[in-house]
Amino acid sequence: MAQQIENGLDRRTQILDAAMVCFAERGFHQASMHDISAEAGISVGLIYRYFENKEAVISAMADRHKEEIHKVLERARQAPSLLESLEILFTAHCCENEPRVTSAFVVDLYAEAARNPGIADLVRDVLQTAMDGVTDLIARSPEAKNAAHGLAPSEQAELIFAVARGMLMRDVLQPRELTAAERRARQLEVTRRLWRLLFKPETEPAYA
Repeated sequence: MAQQIENGLDRRTQILDAAMVCFAERGFHQASMHDISAEAGISVGLIYRYFENKEAVISAMADRHKEEIHKVLERARQAPSLLESLEILFTAHCCENEPRVTSAFVVDLYAEAARNPGIADLVRDVLQTAMDGVTDLIARSPEAKNAAHGLAPSEQAELIFAVARGMLMRDVLQPRELTAAERRARQLEVTRRLWRLLFKPETEPAYA
């Protein structure tokens, strides 16, 4: 029984990974269940054993992304400083084998959310999970209490997300030959600039 459950989870992961690639390359409307089955190397009938339709695939992807967010947030909470926590958050996906796939998928997800109320609800739920986690992370940090601007943790989190999403959209346009090390270096540079602007004590210059 345990082996069957494990095999089922592996199969779902295989399907969701294939769907990520298909949605990133073709968009939600153009990508079909047949495309997903071809990318996964399994039959369409087998996919329907796990997912009723394409919308169910997208919903499962949103749930999986929420789980990933919780894991990244937990890692960030273990960091000794807020700066290091932000570095973990900003570089969580930059060293994946195909980070552009993730970026392209998220960009298309936002576009679909603008015209599909069901997808919009999924996106809002995922974003709220992430926003709540980052807001709590900031609220617990002594560094945030010393910031000069007087913004609330939720307001600081909104600014962080605005930058993070902008970087993600920019990532879609990055050269394909960019290495993981170069991608990480760019993300860290932006993270450190943002930390200096938001959390450096009033007695220290923001651009020091």
